[in-house]
Amino acid sequence: MLTKKEQRLRRSRQTRARIASQGAVRLTVFRSNLHIYASVISGEGDRVLASASTAEKEVRDQLGGNGKGGNAAAAVLVGKRIAEKAKAAGVEKVAFDRSGFAYHGRVKALADAAREAGLQF
Repeated sequence: MLTKKEQRLRRSRQTRARIASQGAVRLTVFRSNLHIYASVISGEGDRVLASASTAEKEVRDQLGGNGKGGNAAAAVLVGKRIAEKAKAAGVEKVAFDRSGFAYHGRVKALADAAREAGLQF
């Protein structure tokens, strides 16, 4: 019997293998109960070109005093931020890697915000 985490990692392997075979730059997402993290990783998978998360001080300040990073509003903020940073690094087109998480809620909010900010997937 696989644990919940093992099931998620198993789902993520397939996506990562497909993206790696395409050699595409990938936008990867990780969510914990408290925070959500996004990174843009090069096609070779060896370099992080840009990253954003709710753990960053600027993002926490924008969220207000309580610094709640575990909600959809925070995910939207991170989505916009990662798109801006990716464009600054010269990346326009990415493959979306949701790391085995369901495309729903915070993950979907982050993806939609990144698309609106001009990132193509």
